[in-house]
Amino acid sequence: MTIQHTNDHSSQIDEMIAVARANGLRLNTKQIEINESGMDFLVAFAKDDAGEAWVLRKPRRADVWERAVNEQKVLTLVSGRLPVQVPDWRICTPELIAYPLLGGRPVASVDPAAGGYVWLYEQQSLSDAFFDSLAEALAALHGIDHAAAAKAGVRIKSPREARDAFAANIEEIKRSFTIPDKLHARWSAWLSTDSFWPDHSALHHGDLHPPHILVDEAQRVTGLIDWTEAEIADPGKDFVIYFALFGEEGLRDLLRRYERAGGIVWPRMHEHIAEQWAAYPAIVAKFALITGKEADMEMARGMIANWSAE
Repeated sequence: MTIQHTNDHSSQIDEMIAVARANGLRLNTKQIEINESGMDFLVAFAKDDAGEAWVLRKPRRADVWERAVNEQKVLTLVSGRLPVQVPDWRICTPELIAYPLLGGRPVASVDPAAGGYVWLYEQQSLSDAFFDSLAEALAALHGIDHAAAAKAGVRIKSPREARDAFAANIEEIKRSFTIPDKLHARWSAWLSTDSFWPDHSALHHGDLHPPHILVDEAQRVTGLIDWTEAEIADPGKDFVIYFALFGEEGLRDLLRRYERAGGIVWPRMHEHIAEQWAAYPAIVAKFALITGKEADMEMARGMIANWSAE
């Protein structure tokens, strides 16, 4: 939505404009378009005095800035190494991140009222161009050299470390959430079964849901945004939301395209991704513990209860 400065956002918008100006970016302040769907950033869209469109991101919490530092390292690493665009941060401070708006449009946006996605194109009519270009982008991303990532300062986890980190996350949330026995048993079986897990790590985006995937009018993927969760760890993570949206057959189809594009698959990769989706409430619960907001805690409780009922 496009809004004038309102009581809800006027002070934050004024702060964004001031920080941008202090960093040499002069914005047209008559209208600011706000996107409130992100949990980590308040996002605004504006144009500078020359008419160029910009994305402004204001971290909502201190922990977001800590992860944004890693995101900047990832963006520096992947720029020019992928067949798609990524943000080029021109301003990077704890108060404001700003970059020129990328081409393309998100393949879907979040509907805050309904709690689901509003698709740019009908989900069931997405073309081969979308799926092939997504697979190509993921294969290129997951194939980025680990030595280059290490030199760039990107977080790196071995396969064992990635697995142990998820197990530690579950142990942490058990102290604040009641995990039904059936769901906990499923998580434990997944974590303890070697054949589910990859024997390699890869640089993943880490939060690849539709609003972070930009496409052109031909439905080809042209850009990936919001890299806050990116690190070298489990490559399966980039397929989890896709599995939730497109199901078993959709996932198998994408993995075939991904393998043709040079991505590395393993025999139980599709099952591993399905189990990651079953463990998704643990990720949401960990996020709720970070924010400390009761609304986030309640969302996590609801997800745990819904997954337990399946």
